[in-house]
Amino acid sequence: MYIYRKLQSLNCDSTFIVLSNVVLLCLLASPCHGGCAEVDSRTQAVAGERFLLGCISCKRREEVSARATVDWHFKPLGEEEFRHIFHYDHPIGDILHEDFSSRLEWHGTQSSDIQMGAIYIHNVTYNDTGTYRCTIHRTLFLSQYDEHVTVEKEVELSVVAVGKRLTAVISKIMMYVLIVVLQLWLIVILVLCYKKTSEEYDAREARKALYLIKHSSGNLSGVLG
Repeated sequence: MYIYRKLQSLNCDSTFIVLSNVVLLCLLASPCHGGCAEVDSRTQAVAGERFLLGCISCKRREEVSARATVDWHFKPLGEEEFRHIFHYDHPIGDILHEDFSSRLEWHGTQSSDIQMGAIYIHNVTYNDTGTYRCTIHRTLFLSQYDEHVTVEKEVELSVVAVGKRLTAVISKIMMYVLIVVLQLWLIVILVLCYKKTSEEYDAREARKALYLIKHSSGNLSGVLG
């Protein structure tokens, strides 16, 4: 009961403002447009599992036709030189380094107009730790001329054991649980504020009705007298 009374004593106007801001932020954070969106790759893989190396480069103008090829290079941890490990020219993908033989799989755009150049690494090992560079060579077919564009993106990959990965997953789950609890708490406050406002309105209407009854009774007594 103490907590309930404390909640009833909250300033409902301020609460509504906070809730409105939360809703507005959620709407702004939601994806408003379809099509291509550049998202960074994940950077932590689990040993023995497969991992998706992300690489997205969106065209500035979707209506312009284009053709692109993708190259992946890898620099192991502690080394200085990059080694060429994969080349994709639709529809053919070639694994170019023996360390990744039979372990790389194209998972990008299934056409020559490539905007996503992602690849899977299968059976990840600790030796896969290092820097990966994705290079997209794009040719835009404009009305007057062809424009050549090169985009490079790098991914710093670390490889961990299953236990550490599990800890990270649990942390993310706890974060989502906390967000849900916060949303439920805001809903409770909203309901309590609505209830308080409704009770105040009913009490005000009751006082108004009582005043009218007394006033009418006084006028009636004066007429009869």
